[in-house]
Amino acid sequence: MSEALIIVCPHCHGANRVPADRLGDGGTCGKCKEKLFSGEPLELDATGFDKHVGRSDIPVVVDFWAPWCGPCRSMAPAFVQAARQLEPRFRLAKVNTEEEPQLAARFGIRSIPTLAIFKDGREVARQAGAMDAANLAHWIKANA
Repeated sequence: MSEALIIVCPHCHGANRVPADRLGDGGTCGKCKEKLFSGEPLELDATGFDKHVGRSDIPVVVDFWAPWCGPCRSMAPAFVQAARQLEPRFRLAKVNTEEEPQLAARFGIRSIPTLAIFKDGREVARQAGAMDAANLAHWIKANA
């Protein structure tokens, strides 16, 4: 029997145990019955951020961004493409620093876009600046 991983639902933020060898099957949340993976980056507020980063057994890649930021907007399609390519081994999420300034302050975000990889509740890598999809996927795989 394979090891079970905790996957946090993108809809209700409930924790789900998923056998590691069944992760690629997608799965549905035991609480709300929604899909655990959508192939889209997850928009997180402070509560959702703490649940996903603090409980998830897969690395969570967070794009700290703002709507007025040109490089953030230009990187958005690459971030979506990376989410489609890297799920379910990674959860990609976005934090709007205009709507969640306390999260930006908590992590010392000084420029945007800033990407951070969280593993086991801790930040393990950070990169400031926009990247294309290929470089983004490579950076995530190399640092998670």
